[in-house]
Amino acid sequence: MKEGAEAKAGELGIELTVLDSQNDPSRELANVEDLLVKGVELILINPTDSDAVGSAVSAASAASAANRAKVPVITLDRGANSGAVACHIASDNVAGGKMAGEFILEKLGGKGKVVELEGIPGTTAARDRGQGFNEAIKDKLEVVARQAADFDRTKGLSVMENIIQAQPEFAAVFAHNDEMALGAMKALEAAGRKVLLVGFDATDDAVKAVKEGQMTATVAPKPAEIGAKGVQAAADLLAGKELPEYMPVELMLVTAK
Repeated sequence: MKEGAEAKAGELGIELTVLDSQNDPSRELANVEDLLVKGVELILINPTDSDAVGSAVSAASAASAANRAKVPVITLDRGANSGAVACHIASDNVAGGKMAGEFILEKLGGKGKVVELEGIPGTTAARDRGQGFNEAIKDKLEVVARQAADFDRTKGLSVMENIIQAQPEFAAVFAHNDEMALGAMKALEAAGRKVLLVGFDATDDAVKAVKEGQMTATVAPKPAEIGAKGVQAAADLLAGKELPEYMPVELMLVTAK
């Protein structure tokens, strides 16, 4: 994301300051306050947490310390549950879930039994990815097990082990992220089960597993494009153009071929 933003900023002649919050909401707030003191015109933020970022967004949208002028905020990849945001730019998780479902549906010839490993209940990513997947397979594939493994590899392993014991027949697994898919992969290998296994995020470990035939596919976001779109949106907003509330970024499916 950083690389995409920097490349677009260079292209447009925009001065871009990049700060790393190191996944720490308190550091994130401090970074935003520092930027306000420096007099930035707009803030692009990839939130550490959708709830915690509200304080940082509110600090930015309230007023600049220099001139009391409001500083617009654009969120990237993860949204903010509070505060005033000019635009949100992110991967379309519903479309990504649908992409995974359609891929599995095609591979299974339009029928079969599948397992869904869900992320943390209530999170936007889990809800949207699950929605897209289930829309794609509705009335075509039978979901024999649907359990949360909280986006965690270890839980993906243990949940998959339990499902294997309870469900002797299924032909595919869709995990809401790659960490759960990689855990499920180990459980399936240990049980000698060969099924389609699709994850989400295209992490390095997952892409390697796909290339080696241990996973079937993973849905890949395009962080560089999110960063580039963010800078372009910032330039447009500062030039007086109106932005939509949400700008989706397309995904792609990574397979062995």
